[in-house]
Amino acid sequence: MNKKIERVTVNTAKNTFKPALTNLQGENAKNERLHFSNHFMMIDDQPTFGICGEFHFSRYDCSKWKDELLKMKMGGITIVPTYVIWNHHEEVKETFDWEGSKNLNRFVRLCQELELQCILRIGPFAHGEVRNGGFPDWLYGESCRVRSNDSNYLKLVKRLYEEIGNQVKGLMYSDDGPVIGIQLENEFYHAGAPWEHTTGTSNEWVPGGEDGEAHIVRLKEIANEAGLITPFYTATGWGGAVAPTSEVLPLWGGYAFWPWVFYDPNVTEHPVTPEYIYRNYNQPTYNFDPQYNPEEIPFACCEMGGGMTVFYKYRFKLPYQSVEAMANIKVAGGCNFVGYYVFHGSSNPKGKLTPYLNEHATPKISYDYQAPIGEFGQIRDSYKRLKRQHYFYKDFEELFCETTTYLPTNTDHMRPDDVETLRYALRVNEGRGFIFMNNYQDHLQSPAKHNLQFQLQLEERTIAIPYEGGFSLEEDISCILPFNQNLSGVELHYATAQLLKKHEVSEMHHQYFFFYPFGMKPSFQLNKKQIADISCTEGEIKEDEDSWIIYPSESNLSKVSIQTNAGMVIDLFTMTDEQSLDFWSFEWQGKQHALLTDATVLVEKDRIRFETDSETLKVSVIDGMVATDLTTHLTEYSKEGLLTEYEWSKAKVQITPIIDQVDERRMTISLPQIPDSHVKEVLLRISYEGDIGYAFISNELVHDHFHNGDVWEIGLGHLLERLSHESLYLMISPIKEGREVKSDSPMAARSEVALKEIAAIHSVDLKPIYEFEIKR
Repeated sequence: MNKKIERVTVNTAKNTFKPALTNLQGENAKNERLHFSNHFMMIDDQPTFGICGEFHFSRYDCSKWKDELLKMKMGGITIVPTYVIWNHHEEVKETFDWEGSKNLNRFVRLCQELELQCILRIGPFAHGEVRNGGFPDWLYGESCRVRSNDSNYLKLVKRLYEEIGNQVKGLMYSDDGPVIGIQLENEFYHAGAPWEHTTGTSNEWVPGGEDGEAHIVRLKEIANEAGLITPFYTATGWGGAVAPTSEVLPLWGGYAFWPWVFYDPNVTEHPVTPEYIYRNYNQPTYNFDPQYNPEEIPFACCEMGGGMTVFYKYRFKLPYQSVEAMANIKVAGGCNFVGYYVFHGSSNPKGKLTPYLNEHATPKISYDYQAPIGEFGQIRDSYKRLKRQHYFYKDFEELFCETTTYLPTNTDHMRPDDVETLRYALRVNEGRGFIFMNNYQDHLQSPAKHNLQFQLQLEERTIAIPYEGGFSLEEDISCILPFNQNLSGVELHYATAQLLKKHEVSEMHHQYFFFYPFGMKPSFQLNKKQIADISCTEGEIKEDEDSWIIYPSESNLSKVSIQTNAGMVIDLFTMTDEQSLDFWSFEWQGKQHALLTDATVLVEKDRIRFETDSETLKVSVIDGMVATDLTTHLTEYSKEGLLTEYEWSKAKVQITPIIDQVDERRMTISLPQIPDSHVKEVLLRISYEGDIGYAFISNELVHDHFHNGDVWEIGLGHLLERLSHESLYLMISPIKEGREVKSDSPMAARSEVALKEIAAIHSVDLKPIYEFEIKR
């Protein structure tokens, strides 16, 4: 097979940046200044990579907020945007509800406790697949023009903002609080929403907005008057939305799964989207049409598809590689401020007057969104894949933020169905940087690419990646490869492995963690002149006149040990793609730890907890990198190479439900009483076919699911007390073939007939979720 060579001339000039959005900045009580350059956010002039994960507090059980926020933090999230949804808090006019799971103050204080920053999306219009886009029903009967500078409307907005201001008083950035940003409105001039109580009759919509920039200015003034003063304000910028940079930082995003297109009855098939083609966001391009000079304002995102909810007319199982690839694409294009909508799934609360506060095209309760963290705290593959990127962006944020995008070819005319061309981009500064590659394309297979090589032309030399032979990029794989990097005094010419983390064991002992993308042979080339000694636990080392070439093991974790001429000790750990998905790095008791475990790790100052669906916890410690206090709680099970595996078992919880199969598509389930101390959560898993799954307790709908071919999961933890004396009733509404509504009667009658109905519950099972705790 002929080698496919990509030749790239690498810019060796130093990138320069300048202040931007000088009207959007602020100081906290520690005199730390949050501000922006034209490429990134800064704290006291230090580049800061922002990682935002949306989580809607009023759509989640408040008793579980803390652990779910911890999961987000452990996944690398540093900023939590959240909607303050108007009709969740003032469903009844002039009666605000901030109690229980609507307690914004408590949620923001938890973020502060966990050292997470916040962006409040205060509307008034939210969208978010909420009923009326978040507007209360009573607003339809008010004498005002919504989303405008109508004085009657602004009086109502002022009341809302004042309530929000009272909730977060003392929690602003200037108070040393976590609230660093406020989003004003949402998709203003771009999107509306159905007025739900007219749906099915007039089908009237909330309008897109009036009064242009003047409305954003006025909303900001009202927010300030209410005490909602933050270093910066944001507004969504896509689709012609109004977001004046004199007042707000415009935020962008991208989705590859578009359920809304099926509102159009003429659309029968989802298109292959251009979302996975590399762009340079320093200039207008696909889905980026700024009304400002993009070289002057940092490209930042708030709605990169962390998932997508199913609509009634579009059912799909989200490929979790799509989320990782979306982040790869946006960051390669110049984004140093990523934002996922949503990072954590949720459930819509019940209303006081209107039972279901959601948009009619979506499930009545479920807002799982196929997100990295599911509706009941499930960890998805997308979470594990994003965590790998987040570790890298934060550990190397200053170095990385100062790189800028280079596209070897103009991709503006590249077609998304071109899956033969290798898709790649570079981020570079002073001849050092990273190669981003993506071989995922939505709604289409992108075949594996084999026998590839990059030749990077620098001023003084050419770097061949790899040094000999070629590399492969498998189907659906995206990755980031470093080149010409300084690793604590040793020049890394390249690695066909992705950089994950850096640990500083001591001033003279540094550790770097890499993983090699699935299907790619790992290799490193290092400058030989800087190295006094080198060895490898598993793998092969070759040399030429000027460099060492290392080929780590392709089946297990390996370590390259280096001693430099200056006396620095450097360890390069390389793990498999599979191992990297279970990799956790954190600091505890003043020491950095590196573990491999399929369990979810939750770290606090005084304890570590592991959440898992097995009664046996398995944790592999990498090269002894763990405190004694942790291992004393675990039993050493086995040791292989650099990994020492520990186990910890609990009594298995056997839950035997009593099932009454009413018919093929209906059943009742009764559960024995399960002590809360024995399990953290119980997931009911239902395999079925049909149209919609409904779950009731005592005639109350407690969950629903639009069938998309996936297993329907319901977290029962919050329902266990009720289920100790009440049954759960499952019912599947059928898919109807040959459906017709007959209205040909001479009397006032209509009737539905169908040639065939498809609905069946195939199986149900219960999965207990356990927690293991280690205290300091």
